Amino acid sequence: MHQLKSWAEPYKIKMVELLDMTTHAQRLKAIADAGYNTFLLRSAEVYIDLLTDSGTSAMSDQQWAGMMRGDEAYAGSRNFYHLEEAVQKTYGYKYLVPTHQGRGAEHIISKLLIKKGDVIPGNMYFTTTRLHQELAGGHFVDVIIPEAHDPENEHPFKGNIDLQKLSEVIRKYGAKKIPYVSLATSVNMAGGQPVSMENLKALRELTSKHGIRIIHDMTRVAENAYFIKEREPGYNRRTIASIIKEICSYTDGATMSAKKDALVNIGGFLALNEYPVFEEARNMVVVYEGLHTYGGLAGRDMEAMAIGIGESVSYDHIHARVGQVLYLGKKIADAGVPIVKPVGGHGVFLNASAFLPHIKQDQYPAQQLAAQLYLESGIRSMERGVVSAGRDPKTGKNRYPKLELVRLTIPRRVYTQAHMDVVAESVAAVYDRRKKIKGLKMVYEPKYLRFFQARFKPL
Repeated sequence: MHQLKSWAEPYKIKMVELLDMTTHAQRLKAIADAGYNTFLLRSAEVYIDLLTDSGTSAMSDQQWAGMMRGDEAYAGSRNFYHLEEAVQKTYGYKYLVPTHQGRGAEHIISKLLIKKGDVIPGNMYFTTTRLHQELAGGHFVDVIIPEAHDPENEHPFKGNIDLQKLSEVIRKYGAKKIPYVSLATSVNMAGGQPVSMENLKALRELTSKHGIRIIHDMTRVAENAYFIKEREPGYNRRTIASIIKEICSYTDGATMSAKKDALVNIGGFLALNEYPVFEEARNMVVVYEGLHTYGGLAGRDMEAMAIGIGESVSYDHIHARVGQVLYLGKKIADAGVPIVKPVGGHGVFLNASAFLPHIKQDQYPAQQLAAQLYLESGIRSMERGVVSAGRDPKTGKNRYPKLELVRLTIPRRVYTQAHMDVVAESVAAVYDRRKKIKGLKMVYEPKYLRFFQARFKPL
């Protein structure tokens, strides 16, 4: 067969969801009513929704068919056993505890393993993960490589753990104070940046010497596997499935938000290899989520997840998924707009600090940039900067991360290349008028995870 030069999505569209187009005046009122927080916009007010890839992907015909096979028995649903088999086969973990979504798994593992005064090293914080660790009495320490904090650095594996920095943390606090290393594959807050297999192997060797667990945030492990296949020597002929299983083999357990890689609208799980830890987690899930064979999920959701796990490891799928993100990133970068480089696996991250250098970080440039992009064309994105970083629980002062970003997150199997063209043109249009944009002040701040509900007004 003649090798085609053009690229197209590896699926055909069977059903469409009609979208409402809004006017500039309507969007101006909507963003003001939402307190300049894109999380508070109504979905009906949004044209292209790039707020998140969590639970927003399109399920396949096989997944929808699986939904009709939901066994809604309270105990021992056949769908639980299908899911358990899929997790064991695809990821290699021995034991499964289903949860309503990823943060349910984070809550259980944090409450189970962390004691007051413990330290949890990790490759850059994630909002809900760190909060659960802090609520359990722990303290998160960032041990990601320094390149991850530089948006312009083109290191191919910016999600890697700095092993020297981790060794210093172990020496300073002692292994007994470290219940586990929190390892994320495809590091979200760094721009969807992957971890190399070489780094994973070295991390496993280091932690084994000190008897420290590795708990894997595997929310986007398939995207990480794709980058290993593309970038790391010795892996280009390996299947995505085999790379994923090798990644997981170097860890002791995992939290999973199945709303990303596993292509479902709701669901997650905690996967473990240690039976005593699993036994306690299985008891805890009954208290906080639901029975140990449903964990807050309907049988139909578990069936869709089991099928989605299988679909997520297909090379054609993951190549198209990451390829669409890379396509958008190139179009935006070609327009001269500053972004996080290299482009990650689940979204394009605009460098708000360089985009709006005249707006100080305490005037929330990323929050304003997300609002302005919505105002321009109805595209919803989200802030990943000082608002998301929150306050230090000890001092009460704002944390000021080095990365002040706006995330354009691409749902899986939802939008076409034409949508990506519109997004790139809209970002470029905002960039052309960037000097006229002013900062924001926060007028309402909730106690936890303020980026979800905080409200702002223009300065």
